[in-house]
Parts: sequence; structure tokens; C-alpha cells
Amino acid sequence: MRLILLQRLCPRHIRPAVTQVLTPKHPRWIPSSVNSICFQHNRLRTYLGTRPFCQFVELTTRSRPTIFALSSGHGKCGVGVIRISGPKASDVVLAMTGRSSLPEPRLATVGALYHPISREMLDRGLVLWFPGPASFTGEDVCELHVHGGPAVINAIHEALEGMPDVQYAEAGEFTKRAFLNGKLDLTEVEGMADLIHAETEAQRKQALRQMEGELGRMYADWRNRLLRTLAHVEAYIDFSEDENIEEGVLEQAQDEANVLLKEIQSHLADNRRGERLRNGVHVAILGKPNVGKSSLLNAICQRPAAIVSPLAGTTRDVVESAVNIGGYPVVLSDTAGLRKSEDVVEREGVRRARQRAREADIKVIMLNALHLQTTFSTMAHPNQHIQRLMEDFKLTSQSSTIYSDDESNGDDEKTQPKNEFPDAETIIVLNKLDLVEEHRESLEKMCQQGIREVNGTGSMPCCVLSSKTGIGLERFLEVLRDKVKDMCGNPLTGNPSLTQARHRRYLNRCLNSLYDFEKQDDIVKAAEHLRIALRHLGKMTGRVGAEEILDVVFGDFCIGK
Repeated sequence: MRLILLQRLCPRHIRPAVTQVLTPKHPRWIPSSVNSICFQHNRLRTYLGTRPFCQFVELTTRSRPTIFALSSGHGKCGVGVIRISGPKASDVVLAMTGRSSLPEPRLATVGALYHPISREMLDRGLVLWFPGPASFTGEDVCELHVHGGPAVINAIHEALEGMPDVQYAEAGEFTKRAFLNGKLDLTEVEGMADLIHAETEAQRKQALRQMEGELGRMYADWRNRLLRTLAHVEAYIDFSEDENIEEGVLEQAQDEANVLLKEIQSHLADNRRGERLRNGVHVAILGKPNVGKSSLLNAICQRPAAIVSPLAGTTRDVVESAVNIGGYPVVLSDTAGLRKSEDVVEREGVRRARQRAREADIKVIMLNALHLQTTFSTMAHPNQHIQRLMEDFKLTSQSSTIYSDDESNGDDEKTQPKNEFPDAETIIVLNKLDLVEEHRESLEKMCQQGIREVNGTGSMPCCVLSSKTGIGLERFLEVLRDKVKDMCGNPLTGNPSLTQARHRRYLNRCLNSLYDFEKQDDIVKAAEHLRIALRHLGKMTGRVGAEEILDVVFGDFCIGK
């Protein structure tokens, strides 16, 4: 649209020149590129040089400041890297190095750095020069590698701020300029941010794959195919009656749209693997009071993250802790003991525990092994006790009221699904093994048998451990790691995964538009649905344009033959 606006501001005799100059190399127009190219084109120089539009473009380019910031970590360190980007980057290099010419591009140069006004020596370090557009931001970029002490960094920052049209960068401004200059698309920008914040090995692998452009290339391929489909439909609308259009154009467009629809459906049906890996798998530790939930959290975290007390009901709120299990990010939540209570604060804690259980990806149900052993020894049918416990935690098809919020809302319980914790998302833990260690095998066997008889399957694992002594903890972590790994998958295999809620939102909207296209009989309205779908796909990578459709129309069809 910006290209069309620029054409309309020019007289008819030079509009072809505008298209010729801007379309091939700059499909995504930005003011600086228009200004630099227009003044190199003889047919445009005379006219645009005196027009208000060109003055606006030149003003926009000149008003863009040169920015700088510390790119390495803050605090005392051996080396600090200060990045400078913008039209004045070359002036910064010459002023601070005292050189008469710029250094060789992409070649480290050692030398003294001076204050540009007082000529006081600030430090001695490396200077790297990256002339645009072959740089990270697409602009002229300079990097100063200096000693990382706070005094050195502050002195260089003050010297840079004293130079005209040079200012401190805002958060993310270097990457934003790289995006605006076409060096990165939005998915690559998001991948870079995820790589910076990655805390586990699996997160690093996924972020690096996205930053390298695999996800963006897949979305770009979908967009290009949809763009071609839309161009074919619009060509059929505009030229089918008067011109020679190849036969079967509409059928091909419908087939391609159907293939795209199925590919996007498959991409969305990923069980939120990429998002879970990016944000962490949420694990809720549930159980009645004093079964050792807080002790298990502390044992996994290897620090006193939660208060442990022999008094029942110590934990009143949800206590979260992020841990790395097998290279995968996990967010553990210790919750209040599930029981009926007259205490207002404890009732709120129980409500929050139930809410966290519904939101969690994996539920860890903790039981007291000592209590179970005592119960089993006095019961003729201990499996009935297992069944009753599973009903308490809504692990069977039977309804449960043991820890429901009877006081809060009677309708809330009715709206909840009966089987709230599916087998695949639940781990049964028998804690306090140190008190009944001689009965370990029988407890584990009886618990597993009870689960199998009640639920009909043995898919729900049962682990016996002592969070106090650590016995059985390794086995539990192996089971938890396997479940987390199954949920997140291998980030290096198959198609790249969705990592952002933004991706899912736009893909769902695109999918709805493709559904509307298939159901629409009116070809003009069908084309509009394709156009909307194309717009949503373009928002994935930041490419939203209309003039590209014309290029495909006239490139793919021999109109008028």
C-alpha cells in the first residue's frame, strides 16, 4: 500500500520508474531505503527533490538517531561490549579512535579510545566496524570491546551521549531496527529473545532452531502458497470473461487451500509442546495435610523453598519453584492440604490448590505410606481403600465431595468434569517410606494393583519414596522426567513447534478464514476470505502487504494470449 501511495504522489510519466526502483529490491518499503534509492535514480531526482513527500522522507531518515548500549552483561566483568548503530556510527568510530579513515570491515582493530571533545584517553580496546547493510541491524554498526569495569563503561557512555544525534538505546531497539530493515522476521526475533532467556538445554535447542528461521520459513512457505492461491482466484474474477485464463484455476486454488488447511490443523494439534517447553511444564503437588508435599518440593529443589512443620495446614498458599529436570523446564507448585475447614484462610488455600490442579500439566498425588500400611494391615479388602482415595482426588468416574468447596459455590462442583485428573497426567506418590521401609514392595504392589482394579489400567505410575531421606526420590524424578519429555517432545525433530500464544491465535484465525473460503459459493466473497487468511499468516512473520498479489497475477498468467 505504501508503494501505491508513493506512486499516486508522482505524476503518471514517472510512476513506472517508482515501481521499477522500489518493487524488486524493497517489497517492504521503509523511508530510508526509498530516500536513498530515489536520489540515485535520474528520472526521479529532478521531480522528487523538490516535493514535500521527499522532504518528509529525508527528514524521517535524518531524524533517526544513532543508538548505543552495553550489549554484554552488566556489572563487573573482564570485557564489556558497547554496540553503536545508526547513520552516525562512522562519526563515532573516527571521533573516538582518532583515525582519519574507518577500519577494515569485520576486522578487529586494537587501539586507544578517546573522549570526542576533551580528547582524554578513556580506555584501550578492540574496535569492530560493520558497514550497513551487512550488519545485524542493517545499518552502520560499530562495536567497542573495552574493559568491563563500571567506571570504564560509564565514561564511554557519557562520551557517546555528548555527541550530536547519538542517544542511549531503548530496550530491544537494535533488534527492532533489524526487523524494520528486513534482517529478521518476527519469529526470528522471538526465537532470539527465547534463546537469551533459555535456562535449560531443551529450551536452548528450540529457541536456536526458531532463531535460525525454521519456523519463519515454514510460515513463509504457507504464506507464499496462499498468496499464489489468492492471486489465481483474483485473476479468475478479473480476467476469466475477457482473457485467456488457464483451465482448472479455481479447482487448483481449492485443492491448495484444502492442503494448507490440513497442514495448519496438524501444526496446531501439537498438544502445546512448544509453548510448554518455552514456559515450563507446570506440576502441581496435591494431597491431604501433612503428607509431605512441602518436603518433596524442598527435596527436588534442594533448598528450603517451602516451610515444613509437623502442624497440619502449614501451607496456605501456592508456593512455586522453577527447576531443571533432565534438561526440561518444570514449574513445581506446592499447594495447601486438601480438606474441609472452617478457617477462612485455609479454605481460600484449598480453593487455590484445586484451581492450580486444574491448570497444571501434571498432577502429583501424595499419600502417607505409614497410614496406608496401617490401613492395609487391618482391612480385608485394601483395594477398597485405594478406590476411596482415588475418588477423593477425582481419579475415577465417581463424583467426589471430600475436598470440594461446599461453602463457596454449590454449582462450581457440578460444572467440573468428573474425571478431573486423567491417568496420563497423574503420578501417585507414597511418601514417608523411611517409617515403613520393610513394607516397600508390598505397598507399591498393592497400590498399583488397586489403581489397576479401580481405573481398569495400570497407566498411572506409583512411586514409593521418602522425601526426608531421599530413598526412592531418583526413581520418582525419572518418572517425572519421562512424562515431561513426552509432553515437550524433541525440539530438534519434526516440524518446528508453536512457541507463542500469538502464533496459535493468528493460525486459528487463518484456519477459520480457510473454512469460510471452502463453504463460500460466491467467488468474490471467497477471495475476501483468502485475503483475510493471508493477512493473518503475514502477521506471523511481520509481512503484511497487498501489492505482492499483483506481481504473482502477472507473473503466473499469460493474460491476453
